[in-house]
Formats: sequence, C-alpha cells, structure tokens
Amino acid sequence: MRWVAIFDDTPGMLAVRREREPLHLAYLRTHESEILAAGGLREAPGGGFVGGLWVLEVESRERAAELVENDPYYVPAHRNYRLLTWGKALADKQVVL
Repeated sequence: MRWVAIFDDTPGMLAVRREREPLHLAYLRTHESEILAAGGLREAPGGGFVGGLWVLEVESRERAAELVENDPYYVPAHRNYRLLTWGKALADKQVVL
C-alpha cells in the first residue's frame, strides 16, 4: 500500500536539519525499498525549508509511522506529520523523478 507522509516544520527545525542531515540521508538510504521518494518542501525556489514529503510503499499505517518516527529528522517539538494513503492516477505510467 502506498502512503504519503507530509511534514510541517517549525523554524527551529533548521538547526535539526543542519545537525542531523548525514544521519537522515543514511536513514533514507537504509530504507529506500520502503521510502520510495523523499525531499524537503519550500514555499518558493531557494526559500527555507518548511517541511517535507515522503512517498512510502509499506504494508500498514503502523509501519509508515514507525519509519517516520525513527528518522533522525523526527523531533516532535519541531516536526509534525500526517500520513495519507495514496493511489497514483494512470497506474500504467511509470514515473522517474
């Protein structure tokens, strides 16, 4: 089942990002079979990060939450998230980002 994690960051998350980026990227690499795409969100090109987005392929909402909450970037005081199921339109069309 596909899930989307949508993250909302507080301004204090910038310091967490700076400190933990190598650990976060290693975590994404370790779980790349389940976290299919991940990246930061900005309000405008070149602007500061205000959140992030993941596309996950996992068997349950519980597994999606586990992946989110074990990520080095997950600091509840600075990052909230929502998990939503997602079904891709035009399922026969392969997309490479």
